[in-house]
Amino acid sequence: MLRLFCNKLPQQLRRKASPLSHGKLFSTFTLKTISKLPNSKDPQSLTVSFLQNSCGLSLESAISASQKLNIDNPKNPNSVLDLLRTHGLTQTHIRNLISSRSLLLLADLENTLKPNMKLFESLGFSGTSLAKMLSRDPRVLESDAYTVVEFFRAHGFSDDQISTLTMKRPLLYFLNAHKIFKPKLEFFKSLGLSNLEIAKLLSTAPYILERSLENQIIPCVQELRRILGTDENVLKAIKACCSIVGFNVEVVQPNISMLISHGVPESLVLKMFLIQPKLLLVRTYRFSEIVSDVMKLGFDPNSLLFVSAIRVMAVMSKTLWEQKVEAYKSFGLSKDEIYSTFKRQPLFMIVSEMKIKKLMAFFVNKLKMKPLLISKNPNLLLLSLEKRIIPRCSVLQLLMSKGLIKADTNLVRVWRMTEKKFVEKLVCKYQNEVPDVVRAHQGKIEFHGFSIDLKM
Repeated sequence: MLRLFCNKLPQQLRRKASPLSHGKLFSTFTLKTISKLPNSKDPQSLTVSFLQNSCGLSLESAISASQKLNIDNPKNPNSVLDLLRTHGLTQTHIRNLISSRSLLLLADLENTLKPNMKLFESLGFSGTSLAKMLSRDPRVLESDAYTVVEFFRAHGFSDDQISTLTMKRPLLYFLNAHKIFKPKLEFFKSLGLSNLEIAKLLSTAPYILERSLENQIIPCVQELRRILGTDENVLKAIKACCSIVGFNVEVVQPNISMLISHGVPESLVLKMFLIQPKLLLVRTYRFSEIVSDVMKLGFDPNSLLFVSAIRVMAVMSKTLWEQKVEAYKSFGLSKDEIYSTFKRQPLFMIVSEMKIKKLMAFFVNKLKMKPLLISKNPNLLLLSLEKRIIPRCSVLQLLMSKGLIKADTNLVRVWRMTEKKFVEKLVCKYQNEVPDVVRAHQGKIEFHGFSIDLKM
């Protein structure tokens, strides 16, 4: 049988892969695959052929998918593919989609797929965004999407919020909106949240809609009420972090007790919870390590900087912390200077390693700033290089070249200005005389560097 198959191979292929020259023509896996391939007149063979030629699947994927469906008439599958292409899906998108959910090819085109595609298009999904959403759960195209979308619209969700919710949790389209979602929305409303606030919070953390109202959400709110004392504080905590109602908040009490034992006033603990509720949801053993490290660095437990330091260390592994320390050291800061800066502004260490390198390279290499000056002004590391620092430098560069501002302008002070004040003092004031100042502020004029050293 194998010899017969080989005799039918094109002459050129036989020359390239001669069994005499290579020992074996096919791997064991390929022989198994061929043995599974049905006769060309068999319906399964037609299915495999369609999946390969029309959908772009590999032979192995096509054979696997053909076990789940049987394409005896390609009319509907071709129409499904045409619909997908019409909505901007590329051949690669289609291949990935059909590999994941081959039964889509047999779905009800007129009553399900077309209406759902039109609905998702109204939510802003097409092309890449549609492909990304479908990759999370392609079955959403076969759901009763209209009922779910209309439910959210009727309860104050904007199309943008529904789009966000859909991208994050397409699984919601398989749940009974009136039975499962409505009681939760009514509960949140009973807490004092408006429809707009509920829509905003749940589009941010849509997985809350999947949680049990009786076993998770209500017990969590009751525990928050016990810890925070008033319904007003519970409401503030939920507004600060809606996802908190999806957590086990029993871990909060040991963490609160730990803070108080280290001298943190109850008023500051409460403020900490209301500003950043997730901080107190860190597992107790890890939270204990963080509090101990912050205390060793000399932070005052009575200050908000203490809370800020805990926040930064809670979202960062020790490995990542060391990587950021090394990034700062590579630009001339000592370890002591880095820790001193952290005590002055803990958020100095929350900046990504990539941003640290970009900003420090610009300050030290491009502007010739001394690293110590940057460490004394750590808030500079929290600014956007592309949206704030470079455009403002471009404005200064242009105005100096025209002799309209002095060369001893304090650069750090200019960066610290509010956007409104900067525009008033250095853009609007000179835009009639130097129209390009507007383009410079918009980042449309390249910054080449200052010809002289500016005052820092």
